[in-house]
Amino acid sequence: MRMTLRQLAVFVAVAQEGTVTKASDAVKLTQSAASMALADLEDGLGAPLFDRLGKRLQLNDLGRFLLPQALEILGRCEAFEQVARGELQSVDLRLGATLTISDYLMPDLMADFLKHQPSAHLQLQVGNTRQMIEAVSQFQLDLALIEGECHLPQLHTLHWHDDELALCCAPHHPLAQLNRPLQISDFEDVEWIVREEGSGTRDVFDKAVSKDLKHTNIRLTLGHNEAILKILASGLGVSCISKLALLPMLQSGQLVALKTPFWQLKRPLYMLIHRHKYQGPGLKAFVKFCQDKVYETTDLI
Repeated sequence: MRMTLRQLAVFVAVAQEGTVTKASDAVKLTQSAASMALADLEDGLGAPLFDRLGKRLQLNDLGRFLLPQALEILGRCEAFEQVARGELQSVDLRLGATLTISDYLMPDLMADFLKHQPSAHLQLQVGNTRQMIEAVSQFQLDLALIEGECHLPQLHTLHWHDDELALCCAPHHPLAQLNRPLQISDFEDVEWIVREEGSGTRDVFDKAVSKDLKHTNIRLTLGHNEAILKILASGLGVSCISKLALLPMLQSGQLVALKTPFWQLKRPLYMLIHRHKYQGPGLKAFVKFCQDKVYETTDLI
């Protein structure tokens, strides 16, 4: 069989983009040329690589098995060409991050990395933990930084930082006005403003807080920390949220953090990489940079 690198590039692009139209833009071919390259590859293999769902193409079992190998071949070929030209391998990374990490850690992390790698190009995709796991598992991202846990065997998780959450509310909320230490029973009748299911923050709330309450009255479910903070400041409800997000409103006095020593709200943050992902020098450099980065932890309570 005589497969070409162009055919492999089209195969990978279709797998990542989901349609030939989007894939053709990614590999800078016409739609007809991309369709022909994919058809020639499948003819040469003697089997289809995708299930056709209208205009959308979804990897079948064979396609999922071959995708990591195609990615590795293309990655090594790119490195080979750059070395042959006497160039350093370029750093072009597709990164992902969950909301808290993207808002409060990623700006400094990426800026500092670019100081060390000024020619690097970084793309950032933001979503909740569930969405990041899906994107990495489908090879749509090179690496994701997540707040929740991942148990998929094909994905490798590396601990890189710790984050601490706190229960918080407005200063005039009844819980903030109690002149005694709080107890778990004090939270039975409160209205909760929480993150959506699938987020790392919601996972901590469910496992550490909600499980100890007979009834959890979830008044609002929202997909962004800033929206939750604004609603809390108006006086409605209590939330469980990262101290990284809380800090500005604690300092301004708009919110207060409640002391709850009976709940363990510290969580690890992870780097997520597909086990079959080819790790070139750029990706390895970013992983090491994340592991070496030291963050100062501030006691906000």
